[in-house]
Amino acid sequence: MIGLLQRVLEASVMVEGRVVGAIGPGLLVLVGVEKGDAETQADRLLERLLGYRVFADDAGRMNRSLAEVGGGLLLVSQFTLAADTDKGTRPSFSSAASPDTGRHLFEHLVARDRDCHAPVAIGEYGAHMRVALVNDGPVTFRLRVRPPSSTSLLD
Repeated sequence: MIGLLQRVLEASVMVEGRVVGAIGPGLLVLVGVEKGDAETQADRLLERLLGYRVFADDAGRMNRSLAEVGGGLLLVSQFTLAADTDKGTRPSFSSAASPDTGRHLFEHLVARDRDCHAPVAIGEYGAHMRVALVNDGPVTFRLRVRPPSSTSLLD
């Protein structure tokens, strides 16, 4: 499972002209689900998102987590993060999870997050979304939680 996190001053998602999710200061996370991912990977990604130290402490160093600062979290599904871009000029999505698996794991991630953090906002799974953000820094990190090597790559 992949999380592309961006520290933001604000972020929002629009679908068909209406805002479906918005936060103030916090993290915007684009979430990609790969074949072989399961709830274990979603749980670990959430743990990392809430604990990853990307916010400034009193000395100005990135030493505080989202959980510590109480910032917002905007989760947006983005299957293109699972694309294979190693060859040619067209991405391959053979490593992406099926839409049903992607939806299940994204919804699992959201539910678990809402159990332990607030505020949480989300995009609309599978919709054409317009994502707006003011990146703070800019600060952007790619987190990846891989399934165990023994897990089948079949979805």
